[in-house]
Amino acid sequence: MKKDTRPPYRFSSIIELHQVLELPKPLHPLVSLFDNTQIAVNKKQLPSSFIFDFYSISYKKKTKGRTGYGQSYYDFDDGTMTFVAPSQLVATSRETEYFGISLLFHADFIRNYPLGKLIKRFGFFSYESNEALHLSEKEKEIILNLFKNIRTELENPIDDFSQDIVVSHLETLLNYSNRFYKRQFITRKTVSHDLLSQLEQILDDYFASEQGLHSGLPTVEYLASRLNLSPRYLSDMLRSITGQSGQQHIHEKLIEKAKEYLSTTNLTVAEVAYKLGFEYPQSFNKLFKNKTELTPVAFKARFLSS
Repeated sequence: MKKDTRPPYRFSSIIELHQVLELPKPLHPLVSLFDNTQIAVNKKQLPSSFIFDFYSISYKKKTKGRTGYGQSYYDFDDGTMTFVAPSQLVATSRETEYFGISLLFHADFIRNYPLGKLIKRFGFFSYESNEALHLSEKEKEIILNLFKNIRTELENPIDDFSQDIVVSHLETLLNYSNRFYKRQFITRKTVSHDLLSQLEQILDDYFASEQGLHSGLPTVEYLASRLNLSPRYLSDMLRSITGQSGQQHIHEKLIEKAKEYLSTTNLTVAEVAYKLGFEYPQSFNKLFKNKTELTPVAFKARFLSS
């Protein structure tokens, strides 16, 4: 099959997406909730990759085909959720079939509410598709009831309270999703600990090969790409296991390696700094003292022969 080389299609409005999918006109121009089985258009006529200018929350009961971001694909099980923020690239295979519910809302719909500012705290909008939320039966029931409440309110005649109620339901949906993601990190501890072991090996290899001399300090983005994870998911996973973010974990590893160099070699402080990937020794000195309450020179002096 010939590879689709067309640029991703950008949906600038929810109304436009409804038109392309041959769905009825949305009940509200800035928010929509529909069953994916209502999509009437032939799937082969749809773009293979696209970008939304609005948020999308999807609950998948069952799917055929694959959906993903970039080179990552995820084969959905029964009862999963995905979250897409504006301007994220989404790619689907031509065989993909969706059975579930999609909730779309524009940032303007929540802009004058606290949620408009708080929505960025929900890190799962930065996750990749292969980091989807897997729901238990009880969790599915809660999510479906929230979708039902939103649909009911959208179908009611619009009054002064309509938007307030929909935004309230939406915030509740996001809060529950956040709780369920935290649960997922706990229940998938075996997977998470395997990833942590891989991360430690990647960092060990990075320092052993002295990659810092030409690539600089290891970054969360670098580690995430090596593990085929999004940076946000990696940091959230690490917090659930170690209580530290990705950046904090890197700093801890840097200090550990720095102590090894300072105590077992004749390298100067500047040479240690460059070896680890610091551009300036002053930056290394500042981090080391912040983490250990000692300067690198003072730490090294402890191990010098009298």
